[in-house]
Amino acid sequence: MENHKKKPTNATAVHSLTQKSQTLYRRATKKPAGHSASPIRKIGRSMDIARSKSVTHFALRPVVESVKPVAAKQRPDIGPVKHPLTTRAEKTRSLTKNQPAKPFLTKSSKVIKEEAIAEAFKKAAEKPKNNNALKRHTKFINVFIISIILLITAGYFTYLNMPILSVRVASAQAGINATYPEYHPDGYSLNGPVSYSDGEVTINFNANTGNTNFIIKQSRSSWDSSALKDQVKKDSKDIFNTTEERGLTIYTYNNNTVWVNGGILYTITGDAPLSNDQIRRIATSL
Repeated sequence: MENHKKKPTNATAVHSLTQKSQTLYRRATKKPAGHSASPIRKIGRSMDIARSKSVTHFALRPVVESVKPVAAKQRPDIGPVKHPLTTRAEKTRSLTKNQPAKPFLTKSSKVIKEEAIAEAFKKAAEKPKNNNALKRHTKFINVFIISIILLITAGYFTYLNMPILSVRVASAQAGINATYPEYHPDGYSLNGPVSYSDGEVTINFNANTGNTNFIIKQSRSSWDSSALKDQVKKDSKDIFNTTEERGLTIYTYNNNTVWVNGGILYTITGDAPLSNDQIRRIATSL
């Protein structure tokens, strides 16, 4: 019996034995003796492979000329613009970050109570100031209103007393103690300024409706009632009426009325239809 080599029993021994591939050697069998020998191409990675013309995968790639892009119109490079609100928010955020954080201090109830009392006293001190300012403003308004009322009242009384003031001025210029009648018949009013001359003052009254009037003259005189009566007799041809009222002796004739009192001769003339009662009231009001 032939001595056979013992086969390895473990896996390491089996893998350590080299084995030849039978398939590659099958293709490389020797050809018969009469065939022309041709060089055997090596089979492997350097082996030439016949390329088919129908396969375009291995054809030469066409050279593509690089096309220069058309230069686009240059536009100004405008960067992104932030919204104003965004800018303001970022600014506020940065300021807030830069400010140091205030320490949180807890106040005791006593401190809070004292601060509340101080605030109350402060408000109480400010309130009188406001009240004083309001009082001053109200006082100024009241004074202004009272001044206006006084001016209007003074103007009204001046208007009413203007004739009396005019007579006083005229009497001072004439040098006699002339007066303005406290009574004058209804429907008649002072017409024009009071006129005067040396020792004489004239007051003219006109009717409010119509052209009738009467004039009161006051002149310096040394006559008494007896001397005046003699003159009236001459002027009226002894036709006259005599009226006595409050110590005055009044003589009336031809729409003329005369009397004397305190060294002043009073005369009423004109075409106004005055009654005896109206004449007496005028005479006693002077």
